[in-house]
Amino acid sequence: MVSIGKKFVAESLGTFLLVFFGAGAVVITRMIVFGAATPNPFSIGISMADWLGINIVFGLAIAVGIYAFARVSGAHFNPAITVALWAVRKFPSKDVVPYILAQLVGATIASLLFALCIGSRAVALKLGATAPFYGVGYAQAIIVEAVGTFLLMLAVMAVAVDKRATPGFAGLIIGLSVTASLTLISNITGGSINPARTFGPYLGNTLLGGANLWIYFPIYVIGPIAGALVAAFIYTYVNSGTE
Repeated sequence: MVSIGKKFVAESLGTFLLVFFGAGAVVITRMIVFGAATPNPFSIGISMADWLGINIVFGLAIAVGIYAFARVSGAHFNPAITVALWAVRKFPSKDVVPYILAQLVGATIASLLFALCIGSRAVALKLGATAPFYGVGYAQAIIVEAVGTFLLMLAVMAVAVDKRATPGFAGLIIGLSVTASLTLISNITGGSINPARTFGPYLGNTLLGGANLWIYFPIYVIGPIAGALVAAFIYTYVNSGTE
């Protein structure tokens, strides 16, 4: 039996990989695009091709984390997934809080370490933090995040939770679902589908004197958790009795 300590480390490391490489790719891409110029506050200047490249990094980082740590912790790396699995009785109540804490810790360490590697320009570019784009309303952003997370959670249920799934494909399919989801929604909400992915850069910015974006944080909690819950319950209902 795997100890909760090992699970905590696995969840922290998996979320660390996601934020360091994924959010880090956002910062690096913007540095390449702008050079020494100051970004337009209403557009971060990233094309669809740029977003695809960034989100492939997100997907690959998640895939690596899943293949490395799924046997230890189940490889959630996302509070929304943890909550949804608990809600459909696929995850024990006693582990919910430790998992979420681990995910938030891993995300925060990733943002702080990335800032240490890149320096003040990373903080100037908000450590790759997510925020709704100009003209996108609060409610709209929540819905977009919910729909984006819905796709991710369906993939999790189908290839990682369902015992009938073909072994060995979880990392690949879940990683691709993240890439697909984020490529669509990134130019609307910044693309999170994961409260921890947003929390790490937000806290990093706060600790390092960067932008204060906390007013937007509920978007990236409510939307992903709602989307994950709906997906988990729908998958469970539709597939019940099909064994």
